[in-house]
Amino acid sequence: MNMINDLARAARAALPALAAAPTAQKAQAVRAAAAAIRARAGELLAANTADVAAAAGLSAALVDRLALDGARIEAIAAGLDTVAGLPDPVGEVIARWHQPNGLQFERVRVPLGVIGIIYESRPGVTADAAALCLMAGNACLLRGGSEAARSNTVLLGCVAQGLSAAGLPAAAVQMVPAGDRALVGQMLAAHGLIDVIIPRGGKGLVARVQSEAKVPVLAHLDGINHVYVDASADAEQAASIVVNSKLRRTAVCGAMETLLIDAAAPAGLKRRLVTALLDGGCEVRGCAAVQVLDARVKPATAQDWDSEYLDAIASVAEVAGVDGAIAHIAAHGSQHTESVVAQDAAVAERFLARVDAAIVLHNASTQFADGGEFGFGAEIGIATGRLHVRGPVALPELTIFKTIVRGTGQVRP
Repeated sequence: MNMINDLARAARAALPALAAAPTAQKAQAVRAAAAAIRARAGELLAANTADVAAAAGLSAALVDRLALDGARIEAIAAGLDTVAGLPDPVGEVIARWHQPNGLQFERVRVPLGVIGIIYESRPGVTADAAALCLMAGNACLLRGGSEAARSNTVLLGCVAQGLSAAGLPAAAVQMVPAGDRALVGQMLAAHGLIDVIIPRGGKGLVARVQSEAKVPVLAHLDGINHVYVDASADAEQAASIVVNSKLRRTAVCGAMETLLIDAAAPAGLKRRLVTALLDGGCEVRGCAAVQVLDARVKPATAQDWDSEYLDAIASVAEVAGVDGAIAHIAAHGSQHTESVVAQDAAVAERFLARVDAAIVLHNASTQFADGGEFGFGAEIGIATGRLHVRGPVALPELTIFKTIVRGTGQVRP
């Protein structure tokens, strides 16, 4: 028996009701789920505590992604409330035109269909993914990691309460049992039943999904993100952005992994940036020019420039101005998130125009690479590919379009 096919067929059966549901009904389901999360916060925290206690062998980065506290639980619920209040993309007319023969064309947003989401560690993805899929009229199959199974079970229960309260089908959001890797394979092979797969997790998971999937995949592999500090940067602002980009939360995909410093920058600015990282508890691995700035800097290896540490470690290099930074990012970046710190507007615009990444910032921390910070309430992930969408995957990105053509009896000659 193929469990995934059964779940996907049930999800497809729920699609007509979801696609036809008015915005208010979908929003009711999401807000009711948020209220259930708040009401069951104690239960969720207890489940998460048990998950963390059982997480022996996980890296510190994965434990950080797994752990919940009162503030994180409230942030999950608040994110759902925000999603419920966003404009409904379904039915939005994104283009109109006509032809000389009188045909009238409209390009209209419609749901993607059944979305399979495979993720690790972060239990908040369960709530975010369910809310975003529902508001965009999609059904979803969620496959979280076994390390978060208890937390995910509570969150799915909260989503189920929301669906029931709004009179939407329970099969709209279903959980694939964790722990059986064969089920992931079944998801990846469910062409025709699952319309798109979104993996959110470590490099190994995403690489497997992209390698094996017979279903379209919306994904990113690494977040090898850079901050380039130009000679024109304000020293205090630059130090604040660099420290926040690296150390606010080291395990998120938007964390800075490599700091690039303009070789023409004042020595005091260079030293301040490196010292700020070191004093903040970050291990610094630098090129020869950076090593002379502080005795605590360790030599960087060639591998460091291509590493996503997800830890309190940063590689630091001097580069020949903005063009040197652009060249370094082109060689070593993962097209995720890049930031330039500069007061020189021409330098900033050159960086913003020429760096190829899903998100490019000026005078701001890379940690803003998050759907909530973009005003989307939540996200399923940051897409770095070339198809359909780049950047935070939120409501509009979970739709596709169809073209409606209205005529008055035209036939093609």
